[in-house]
Amino acid sequence: MHAFWMVWAAFLFASMGVCIKAAAPYFSPGEMVFYRGLIGMLLMFLWARRQGVSLTTKYPGMHAWRSLIGVTSLGAWFYAISNLPLATAMTLNYMSSIWIAVFLVGAALWTWRPSAATPRPPLQGAIVATIIVGFAGVVMLLRPNFNPSQAFAGMLGLMSGMAAAFAYMQVVALSRVGEPETRTVFYFATGSAIAGGLATLVTGHSPWAGWHTLWLIPIGVLASIAQLALTKAYAQAKTSRETLVVANLQYSGIIFSAVFGMLYFGDVIPMLGWLGMLLIAGSGITATLLRARNAPDAPSEDR
Repeated sequence: MHAFWMVWAAFLFASMGVCIKAAAPYFSPGEMVFYRGLIGMLLMFLWARRQGVSLTTKYPGMHAWRSLIGVTSLGAWFYAISNLPLATAMTLNYMSSIWIAVFLVGAALWTWRPSAATPRPPLQGAIVATIIVGFAGVVMLLRPNFNPSQAFAGMLGLMSGMAAAFAYMQVVALSRVGEPETRTVFYFATGSAIAGGLATLVTGHSPWAGWHTLWLIPIGVLASIAQLALTKAYAQAKTSRETLVVANLQYSGIIFSAVFGMLYFGDVIPMLGWLGMLLIAGSGITATLLRARNAPDAPSEDR
């Protein structure tokens, strides 16, 4: 069942992307982040009460940092979804595993001190090759759809994946100090509502959009249910092998978003773009496998 829950979560995240893209002509990314956070807060509050989980935390600073980087990723991702083909924006966000590999290599080089015992840092050839292949996939993915009007959205899509990698590492840190997932998700939703509200105050509120306003509801609902499904997937993965299966099945979201983009928005993905998505997904899976040697049962990311 752990595999089913992850595929279900990926499907729900892709469905949320459809709602974001449908709402984008009527609402700014800041507004969508605000409503996504507000609805998520309510749902997580009710879920915490049902579970009997207290929302009081001893680590407000850690939650604040996790919310800051998480909201940065979320806002950039929403903007990318609004301005790029759905599958392209989703795939760029899934670059987080590759960014973590970049951070691992960078940390090894940063902490290396030349000595007789360590004349040079480990080459980590497999990780470096994975990173190169992943970024080659980015070039192939963006080139077929890339034009000056999409350049900024493409950069923000890449930034969303990078910020998601930082958020992932902070989720790991919160898990290690004993914070339950429900509490972590609640405070992330709270941070989203605050940041989105502040952004809306700066950019202004969009005019009343009539029935189109209803798109805001499933954005928050789908995100919350997807996070719970994702959490259940990792909770039911009892072995390292099952955890790896769950972690890699998240890339099924790329397939779902590609199908949704073609069906609902008429997105056309050339063969080079498909190959780029395949390289990014393959690199992400490889990076996860390599990372699992050090932390095989690391907790999940959430969006």
